[in-house]
Amino acid sequence: MAQDTAQQALPTPPAAPARALLPLILPSLVVGVGSSLLFVLVSSLAGRLQNVLWHNLPDALGIGRYSVLWMLVMLTATGIAVGLVVWKVPGHAGPDPATLGLEAVALPPAVLPGLVLATVLMLAGGPSLGPENPLIAVNVGLALWLGRLAMPRLPGSLWPALADAATLGALFGTPVGAALVISEALAGKPLKGALWDNLFGPLAAAGAGSMTTALVARPSLDIGLPALTRTRWPDLLSAVAIAPVAALLGMCAVYAFPYVHAAFGRLRHPVLILPAGGVVLGLLGALGGPLTLFKGLDEVGDLAKNPEGWTAGQFAVMTVVKLTALLVAAACGFRGGRIFPSVFVGAALGLCAHALVPAVQPSVGVAAGVLGMLLAVTRQGWVSLFTAAVLVASPVILALLCTASLPAWLLVTGRPKMQLRADGTALR
Repeated sequence: MAQDTAQQALPTPPAAPARALLPLILPSLVVGVGSSLLFVLVSSLAGRLQNVLWHNLPDALGIGRYSVLWMLVMLTATGIAVGLVVWKVPGHAGPDPATLGLEAVALPPAVLPGLVLATVLMLAGGPSLGPENPLIAVNVGLALWLGRLAMPRLPGSLWPALADAATLGALFGTPVGAALVISEALAGKPLKGALWDNLFGPLAAAGAGSMTTALVARPSLDIGLPALTRTRWPDLLSAVAIAPVAALLGMCAVYAFPYVHAAFGRLRHPVLILPAGGVVLGLLGALGGPLTLFKGLDEVGDLAKNPEGWTAGQFAVMTVVKLTALLVAAACGFRGGRIFPSVFVGAALGLCAHALVPAVQPSVGVAAGVLGMLLAVTRQGWVSLFTAAVLVASPVILALLCTASLPAWLLVTGRPKMQLRADGTALR
């Protein structure tokens, strides 16, 4: 009886007819393909520039590719280059990245070229950030601008949703992650129609983006860890212990974020702030080694290929150094996202646990560490679960991660986020 009363009080929104959804297919596919191609283009340009800066140039000069001197020179030079873009290029490469999260932000078209340039320089130069946040902003801005010109009858709110989902699909190589993120964003909002009606366009865009990336670039988040075939009691205990530890470590960076941002802000000019951040990042790279440079996804694969190749102390140093590098790069104004470097931090922590306690399977340690770290840094539950699960590519890991996410979430929910308001205070 009580259940019937609740159902009457909360009626299910009526489903949209098919003819209302069919007009979304073409713009969704166009946005999906276009967002993916921009991602592939930016990644390709950054990869080629990285090869020139970190291989061809030091070889020509007779300097060690990843020597302490070259890391200091390159990170400082990257800070100067990005600082000049932020200072002189129209639009100043967008707003302060410390104030932005993973959600779509529509920027004017004039801002987008500078943001793309700053992102390519950052990815090639070595700071510990990924491409996700600036690429989402660029794709959203382009989709909104071109969509309004080409199809003015469609609602303006459609284009950011399509571009956001398409970029996430391209980045992760599957539309599932985008669907989960959009579902989380829709939670608690009044929906016009059924949930899947609202997901129809974004899911089509994400599918087109992921398929285009898969066909053109063939990326993979599977880092080659041994797959789990069954769940054991030690695996459950490992996951439940490691995920909260990773979340606590991530929260240390979250709480430090406003203070580090304010410290760099005292320099007051991007041509001073960003090179200063580059110097700090160069020193951190010298301490942690070349694996702690760049966005971190390729470097995670290097760790996973040989989990026994480093000691627990070395894994611990890489964990702390990479997390500090992420904190510095995000606070001093480099344009980039925090998901991929957080993946490296969580993976290094999980492998440190395996090195300390061999009973901890590398797959379990990595997945649980990534889960806890992403929960703290992104505060996106579905993104955290999805990313941690696809790294291991085993259905068995899902039950472990869902269980391990509960104590980790209790540690991070309601606390400050790694995102600031315009006045420099942390969001909650």
